[in-house]
Amino acid sequence: MRQAVRSGWARTWDRLAASDPGLLRLTAGLRTVAAIALTLAVLGLLRVPTAQLVAGAIAAMVSTFAIREKQRSGQAVTLALGLPVALASVSLGALLSQRVVAGDLFFVALIFCAVYSRRFGDRGTALGLIGFQVYFLSLFVGAAPATLPALYGVLTVAFVCSAVVRFVLLPETPTGTLDRLRRAFRARLGQLIASQVELLDAGPGDVEKVLEDLRTRTARLHETALMIQGRLEDGTADEATARLLQRRIADAEIAAERMGLLLLTARSAERTNTLTLHLPGAPLPTGGELPVRDEATAVLRRDLEALRLLVLRPLGEASGTALAQVRNRLLGYREEENLPKAAPAVQDVFRGLGEAARAVLGLRTALEGPQDESDDTPATARSREELEAEDAAIESSEEEEPKEPEPAGLGRPTTRAAVQVAIGSALAIAGGELLSSQRWYWAVLTCWIVFINTASTGEILVKGYRRLLGTMLGVVAGILLAGLVGHHTWTAFGLVLLFVFAMFYTAPLSYTLMSFFVTAMLGLLYTLLNTYTTAVLVLRVEETALGAACGVFAAALVLPIHTDRRTNELLVTVLERLGDVTRGAVEQLSGGTGADLVERARELDQALADLRAATQPLTHPITPMRARRATARYVVALLETCAYHARSLAATAELLPTHPTIAADPRLRQACGRIMHNIEAIAGHVADPRSGARTRTGPSIASMLEPGTLRTPRYGRVTDRVLRHLQRLDEAVSGLGRPLGVSTAAQPAT
Repeated sequence: MRQAVRSGWARTWDRLAASDPGLLRLTAGLRTVAAIALTLAVLGLLRVPTAQLVAGAIAAMVSTFAIREKQRSGQAVTLALGLPVALASVSLGALLSQRVVAGDLFFVALIFCAVYSRRFGDRGTALGLIGFQVYFLSLFVGAAPATLPALYGVLTVAFVCSAVVRFVLLPETPTGTLDRLRRAFRARLGQLIASQVELLDAGPGDVEKVLEDLRTRTARLHETALMIQGRLEDGTADEATARLLQRRIADAEIAAERMGLLLLTARSAERTNTLTLHLPGAPLPTGGELPVRDEATAVLRRDLEALRLLVLRPLGEASGTALAQVRNRLLGYREEENLPKAAPAVQDVFRGLGEAARAVLGLRTALEGPQDESDDTPATARSREELEAEDAAIESSEEEEPKEPEPAGLGRPTTRAAVQVAIGSALAIAGGELLSSQRWYWAVLTCWIVFINTASTGEILVKGYRRLLGTMLGVVAGILLAGLVGHHTWTAFGLVLLFVFAMFYTAPLSYTLMSFFVTAMLGLLYTLLNTYTTAVLVLRVEETALGAACGVFAAALVLPIHTDRRTNELLVTVLERLGDVTRGAVEQLSGGTGADLVERARELDQALADLRAATQPLTHPITPMRARRATARYVVALLETCAYHARSLAATAELLPTHPTIAADPRLRQACGRIMHNIEAIAGHVADPRSGARTRTGPSIASMLEPGTLRTPRYGRVTDRVLRHLQRLDEAVSGLGRPLGVSTAAQPAT
């Protein structure tokens, strides 16, 4: 019974870890709620008035969510500096409350400084956010010079309670966060393998739904890998450990994605295009179907389940003869003589299964340390030797990447955003005071918020729309809750805590939901302050719409960065990173010097993630230009396909120094020339459509290579895989030229 309960808890925890990687949303919500609750408890014991309880709750929330630094020492310094900033801000808010013009001018200057301070990193961002939000707090609670001593005490209590929660009750360390992210990666990897089992069994009527789940879970696994990469520097003991873990995560991700493609190919009479895994709505290749009752397929289904078991089995339960036999059997598929008799496409799936098992073995070793080797077979021992040789090569390789020069003046994003927000806020103040001389600051708050984490006019427009929609829905909820709660102070504060948690838990998922919970919470706070009326909440909608409009106006007319320009700049960056990875991988596979290909692949993934986020205004459901939306989705899917093949080439190239069965082939350098030319031509056309750059077409990559003399089975398979990735990369890069309007020329004869 105890074992059953433990296993059930482990499954539940894995599902939670997979839905919230690193438990980042859960931790943010709990920490903020705990800080507010502790502040309210202390202030309640001191019997302070309700208005000061509201001020304390808002201050505790701000002092908790504003701090984003990863190291505890940095968090402590920022929190300590935040208190005097908060005290100065509330003092100026109270002193200027009766001086309308001076107060408005100072608020605009404060907004400019708060946004400009982002250029100084996480600490500057946090202090600017604290300064702005506490000034807003002073306006919300109606701070006056006579109430300043009490507010000083409330703010001090709030900051102290925030520190107690952050460092004592719910401590967070970079190592702990990275550990939870690694667990989330394993949980999502297990979910992806489960989808692959479903794909194996899916009938004609179910395959489209299973394929959509496969796409979603492949994307989620990649998302978690990116989150891990962003935490490696702070969460590991040294650079060598970070590089090793980064490599093992990348290997597991590539192996899992390759398994999905091999299974799709096995279901069809033709080889599956990688685009099928990345483009929503892409059809499954037709022409054949994998038999579901074939003996080899039954073995494949069993071994996929075994691989999933290896991935999910917790530390301490991963030992034992039975599990070792499963691991040995899977790793045995890396040897030709151990492959079951089956169709060639199905045998490819078993080979992919062996490589996936090797990647899982490397991942377990990197995460948990040395494993039990007493039951190893020769195939398993060879896999361990390969991994150890790779580990040694990773630890000894170091490469210093040159830093790109940062823009200056108005070219700096923080300076441009500060000017835009200041002008938009000035407009919001003027228009907001026409709507209400007492609640005008809601327009300013909305204008401020729509600029956070946005970089183009389209992103600001979409964010403003989502905030307005969430606010309208929240007003309805606020009216209903205010009528139910009435003046039950502590019941209202309990609901406030619930909404705060929901706000932080849903913020990364849906900005509309977050705005809904914010507005519903404000309705309760107005009730507590005895200022609630339906007219106040309706005014909140009007001020929100005004603030969003001012933000869009400022973004469109003041130093604008249009969505097309933003996406084109990011597209050029992605193409440059793609060229770096491809060139480095092919150079190493051709016998050239090694490079830090894993780090280059990470930069490619990050650039692609930035582009994907920037194209959201183009792919949003409310976008009226349907053809443009389809083109944006297609281009991003093609780039994801290119990135997959580039990562696979990089992973194969990094095996070269440690694997005697893989030999360099100088012919690959010549075969890659057309790919590199096309990448550069497309990037040149995107940067300047008048450049006249043209892509080239010609024979397949494989036909460009003259027959060689290396014909051993293992080498042949590795060569085939490299050629397959190069061919698919060549096709995907050529395919990019069509939607982007790049003309094509035949490849000149050589």
